[in-house]
Amino acid sequence: MDRRGFNRRVLLGGAAVATSLSLAPEAASVDLPAKTAPAGGEVRHIKLYAEKLADGQMGYGFEKGKATIPGPLIELNEGDTLHIEFENTMDVTASLHVHGLDYEISSDGTKLNKSDVEPGGTRTYTWRTHVPGSRSDGTWRAGSAGYWHYHDHVVGTEHGTGGIRKGLYGPVIVRRQGDVLPDRTHTIVFNDMLINNQPAHSGPDFEATVGDRVEFVMITHGEYYHTFHLHGHRWADNRTGMLTGPDDPSQVIDNKIVGPADSFGFQVIAGEGVGAGAWMYHCHVQSHSDMGMVGLFLVKKTDGTIPGYEPHEHGVQGTAHEH
Repeated sequence: MDRRGFNRRVLLGGAAVATSLSLAPEAASVDLPAKTAPAGGEVRHIKLYAEKLADGQMGYGFEKGKATIPGPLIELNEGDTLHIEFENTMDVTASLHVHGLDYEISSDGTKLNKSDVEPGGTRTYTWRTHVPGSRSDGTWRAGSAGYWHYHDHVVGTEHGTGGIRKGLYGPVIVRRQGDVLPDRTHTIVFNDMLINNQPAHSGPDFEATVGDRVEFVMITHGEYYHTFHLHGHRWADNRTGMLTGPDDPSQVIDNKIVGPADSFGFQVIAGEGVGAGAWMYHCHVQSHSDMGMVGLFLVKKTDGTIPGYEPHEHGVQGTAHEH
């Protein structure tokens, strides 16, 4: 796949419960040079569908009948332009609104400026990205690179409250030339008191093997503030989640406060310094974790085993956008 574009692989849902933990360290190593993002400047075209799903939920998908929650990852490089032919297959008006990217008012995705889509209708939304640079007045313009997201802005209310609650949201990554590419990318969305709209205490869980470079995109929607915490792994609190060198002043964290419409991302080397295991992630607001805002980062040994872990009867259905 041309990495100048976006990743079109769709997430799979999943869940499991750890019954015990007995974690033996296993050294993690990255033997090959990391792959990096190229320069942008491409013009891309995709189709995106809004669909109704089971149990009254809704989702976005790249193909009819294959909508997911979260919606599919859209990945670009700074300088790229993306034209999205959006088709609303539902019986209610829907739209597409993006955070962090450039767009004209006709691609805003709201009723206010009539950029929504009636049932059965189509519309092309255009998103643009740009590289950082100086303005004519000498100030600096930030680039588009970052961990962003898209969502509906009209279902239920003029702010899309109903659509977001039902699952109309998804991740966007804009990379800068030279950014390190992961082996796989996972999306975690705290939506009110659920994770990826899955029932409480049911995941989703994510798999990796010791030494994999794993990227997480974390998004928050709904009414509540949360704290995202990942056990056994940590990241830099900056744009990429990675330190640029020994003198990078970014704070290294394993817990971050997040509120509605926040998004951030980071990469970890699975099991680095800690080994394989069923590593928990959860909201660290105590009542929220008690109510089921918890899942597992399942890091396998090279032989495929996870020390002390016994899968729940319905098994694990790991979710990933592979690179």
